Amino acid sequence: MKANATFLTWTGHESRDVVGQVRFIDLLAAGSKLFHETHFRPLLLLDGQVSEVALELLRHDGSRLPVLVNAVLDRAEDGAPGITRVAVFDATERRRYERELLAAKKRAEDAEKRMTLLARTLQETLMPPRNPWIDGLDIATAYRPAGTGDEIGGDFYDVFAVSASDWVVTIGDVAGKGVEAAAVATLVRHTIRALAISETSPATILSQLNQVVLDHPSERFCTAAVLRLRRIGDWWDVAMAAGGHPPAIVLDTDKVPRVVGEPGHLVGAFPSVAYEDIRFELRPGTTVLLYTDGVTDGRRGSELYGEERLMRLLHESVDTAEPLIGRVLDDVLAFQGQEPRDDIALVALQVPPLPD
Repeated sequence: MKANATFLTWTGHESRDVVGQVRFIDLLAAGSKLFHETHFRPLLLLDGQVSEVALELLRHDGSRLPVLVNAVLDRAEDGAPGITRVAVFDATERRRYERELLAAKKRAEDAEKRMTLLARTLQETLMPPRNPWIDGLDIATAYRPAGTGDEIGGDFYDVFAVSASDWVVTIGDVAGKGVEAAAVATLVRHTIRALAISETSPATILSQLNQVVLDHPSERFCTAAVLRLRRIGDWWDVAMAAGGHPPAIVLDTDKVPRVVGEPGHLVGAFPSVAYEDIRFELRPGTTVLLYTDGVTDGRRGSELYGEERLMRLLHESVDTAEPLIGRVLDDVLAFQGQEPRDDIALVALQVPPLPD
């Protein structure tokens, strides 16, 4: 082996200890020796050259020097292997950069895992962990995040008791996606809970909620519908107000769906807005369906799922609350090839039919 002065300086070896005394492989670290015999040398014999192979040289003091190696094999006239010319490049800075890059990648992956956990935790605060049992009222709910479900959204719903025969149901959608949208949705959900203790009117609740959202630093707005249900014998009296939210759909005992209410003003978009309570009854066998716009705004190419398609689906329905929710969700997802463009939240309430 022959070596120039630069190589000797890098490795700390004396010329007398290297030139004519050792082979190139003898100066390699253990792992690099193995790679030399299994990859470097066979490839060199096969192709006559190798380029930019990462190896480690052992310095005279035992430390390691990361290098990039190019090699060319000269052959004799009969084709037998002759002299191997090796060019060695100090890769210390490159190896340091690679380590820093890997460390940065790991930090990014760890941060992404933390954000995913945070998003999942926040998402779980946007709806009850399970549906409550309500005497005289069947309830079913569903939530499906947009796309593959990796990104947190701002859809929410809630069902909670003020008393044994007095319940509040809410559903809504905060503009945008991500942690900030979920944080505002959590604020909205818990503000409604707090206001419902002292305020009986859904319209009043929305008016006060409007100011709370306006005052939030995120400058996000939302849609929301609030329903107050009071049991009267075998039926329920319902007061409802909507703030920029799709109207409720009621399926009476003849199963013909009808829209109840108007969308109203968005919540948190404008000051001094007025909301209005509307009242209707849920008699035995009657169902009310609430949904976010991820249902009707579902898109397949340029075609929207739309209100008319939803009404046709409901017109054909003879389902109780749980199968009804499942049928609507399945149809919306099938329309979009199982990857919805927006979050979907659904709530169905049904007064059980009277026994024959």
